[in-house]
Amino acid sequence: MQPALLITAIIALLSRRVPLNTHHVCNLPNMFQIHFSLSPFFTMSPKNANGYATSNNNNIQSSPPTSPRNRKNCRRRLRRRGSFAMLHRRNVLLIVTVLYFTGLISCVGPLFSLLQYSGLATGAVYRSHEIFQKFWNDIEADNSSTIELSSVWIYKRKLKEQKTCSIGTTAITKDSPGANLYLIVDANGGLNQQRSSICNAVVIAALLNATLLIPHLELHNVWRDSSKFGDIYDEDHFISTLKDYITVVKKLPAELMERYDSNISNIQNLRVQAWAPPRYYLEEVYPVLFKWRVVRISPFANRLSMHLPSHLQFLRCFSNYEALRFSLAISALAKKLVKRMIERSSNSVGKYISVHLRFEEDMVAFSCCIYDGGQAEKSEMDVVREKGWGKKFKQKYRVIAPGLNRKNGKCPMTPVEVGMMLRGMGFAKDTPIYLASGKIYQADRYLAPLRKMFPLLQTKETLATKDELAPFEGYSSRLAAVDYLVCLFSEVFVTTQGGNFPHFLIGHRRYLYNGHAKTIKPDKIKLVTLLQNTSTSWIDFKHQMGSMLAESDRKGIMVPRVKKSTRKGSIYSNPLPECRCLWESERATNRSNSYLMVDH
Repeated sequence: MQPALLITAIIALLSRRVPLNTHHVCNLPNMFQIHFSLSPFFTMSPKNANGYATSNNNNIQSSPPTSPRNRKNCRRRLRRRGSFAMLHRRNVLLIVTVLYFTGLISCVGPLFSLLQYSGLATGAVYRSHEIFQKFWNDIEADNSSTIELSSVWIYKRKLKEQKTCSIGTTAITKDSPGANLYLIVDANGGLNQQRSSICNAVVIAALLNATLLIPHLELHNVWRDSSKFGDIYDEDHFISTLKDYITVVKKLPAELMERYDSNISNIQNLRVQAWAPPRYYLEEVYPVLFKWRVVRISPFANRLSMHLPSHLQFLRCFSNYEALRFSLAISALAKKLVKRMIERSSNSVGKYISVHLRFEEDMVAFSCCIYDGGQAEKSEMDVVREKGWGKKFKQKYRVIAPGLNRKNGKCPMTPVEVGMMLRGMGFAKDTPIYLASGKIYQADRYLAPLRKMFPLLQTKETLATKDELAPFEGYSSRLAAVDYLVCLFSEVFVTTQGGNFPHFLIGHRRYLYNGHAKTIKPDKIKLVTLLQNTSTSWIDFKHQMGSMLAESDRKGIMVPRVKKSTRKGSIYSNPLPECRCLWESERATNRSNSYLMVDH
């Protein structure tokens, strides 16, 4: 039965009046009179003195009728109790009616939300190019309130006085691997999701006192990057840096491989629950590991709780900021690009802005958002979705609401939106910008307005030669790693869409820059509303963008309250205070830049 019909039936049942003849009721024994007068909604069996229902057997003698005087008193009591019962009935009806309409609204609410994409809802329609045409003359002539890159960030984070850290006592040290146990993980996802899996694998290997096999990077069906661990990270550095905590090997012992016909995929694969706490690994995984000497966990993304004891969190920090160093090829190219960006930023004392733009073809398709390409854009995106995700977007339960996505700030920002936002915040025309991105969807058309607003715009393709980029072509994770390093050393980082790339980068910047993320994270819900209002003036828009920049500055130093949750409060986006001990030791030994091998 439908919930609404069920509630309706209950209302009908409860509202049904039970006809009671007072003469008959008053002829009942007192215990029955009380029962019927207080419970007019239900038909109950007579009860004996002990509270149990009596039999309907005709041989059982009933109680004698009451006297006339008692009947008169009975009627008075029934009238009083009847009034109470009616009031009680009305209260019940009121409560049930409220519950009914609450349920009805909760069912119909999503339908109204889905209808908002029709364009009637503010912020649901893409009109940014139209707004740009309106603002362009004002943008081109406006040099009244430009800000210097060296003075963008006003807030300074004051670290509280804490006890001096002792790395030796804070971290766990390696036990002798007497049992020769081996842990294998498949790191799935994109570059930074894989990075999270690798850090978690180090923690689990230490927890189980197991030797870790160099993690295998799983091939993703969208990015299709076949890179191995050594193509992206420095394997030898990873092994040697972790030697005091766990043992890492590049291959399993020969006798163990022979047992599985030299095929790792034959090794027993454990399906581990998402966000599992350390106790789960000790109780569920370790017995299997001890029995078979080797276990494989695939997939491994998000398979360890975010909230861990401090000594295990230290290993996460150590793995992320010390052990995982990009490969020599990636670091060398990134170093060249950073140097070239600094040279092209002489007017701003070598400082530049980096923007992470997620307006690639696959991201536009996945978001199901509509821009200004009409039917041709829709047909093209349908093909991309079919190719990358099969029938996922055509399933019956799937509701696609582009306007609602945009209104809720879930659509990737276009280059023109980024440009207007930055000019509105006060960044001048000659501000050097590094654009970190994959292949931009319809790049010639969408990038043109951004280049008009910021002629010094650079990408890895404009900074590097074709020969320098050739070894990276076709490897999205390696190219993303280059972008990551160039963004890391920018004075201002602008994130335009969620995801693991900004998630990790914001945390890494907090770690490097004394706790300040130096990141602009726009309020996209507010922004799309402003960019649909064709009556907005450039002056009003600038005022709103100035407030947005100030809010990013303020939030850049905030440390969220630590929550004992499996998923919230990621140490990767907010490394302090949990990575403070490692942070102090790096500054004491001046190792903060050695990780990237970039002099800055």
